[in-house]
Amino acid sequence: MNLADLRREYTKGGLRRADLDPNPLVQFQKWFEQALNAQLIEPSAMTVATADKNGPSARIVLLKALDERGFVFFTNYESRKGRELAENSNAALVFYWAELERQVCVAGGVSKVGRAESEKYFAMRPRGSQLGACMSKQSSVVPDRAFLETRLQELEKHFANRDVETPANWGGYVLAPNRIEFWQGRPNRLHDRFQYSKEPSGSWRIDRLSP
Repeated sequence: MNLADLRREYTKGGLRRADLDPNPLVQFQKWFEQALNAQLIEPSAMTVATADKNGPSARIVLLKALDERGFVFFTNYESRKGRELAENSNAALVFYWAELERQVCVAGGVSKVGRAESEKYFAMRPRGSQLGACMSKQSSVVPDRAFLETRLQELEKHFANRDVETPANWGGYVLAPNRIEFWQGRPNRLHDRFQYSKEPSGSWRIDRLSP
């Protein structure tokens, strides 16, 4: 297969400085709502890239909240990403909405959310997801699928007729952005790219980047 044959033009639209909100989180919310209205599959899916002394790793995680603090997601604190964030709290996110020919790249520092917030979100999850979070030692080696299913059955009996408790090693992170780039595909690869950079004063500088 000649991968060059997969090339296509981007023709959905453009992005002008005049289109941008001064606050990148507000701008992201606008684009996110447009992705929701377009009925995309998993518009909240984002690549989360982390790194430790051995190098980087990346995976897809779902965005669960966006507020003035930044981008919130939940996971097992003992997973690979959790261990890497404990060593290096800097991370990056990428949202890619192919049908809209858009991507958003985010970078910043990550910290854990408060325990009460994690427990509140955990209580909102489907019971099956709660049990899955309890039984999984995320990123660890397991012998086979049967091992996981047996462990799940054990927990179903353990928590029968009572609420599933939030695991101590499970909770939320918030990425506080210091850089956010909005990318809109354009013909001839002359894409529109605008980068917000956080200034020491807390304000945001907006620069157009070369495609």
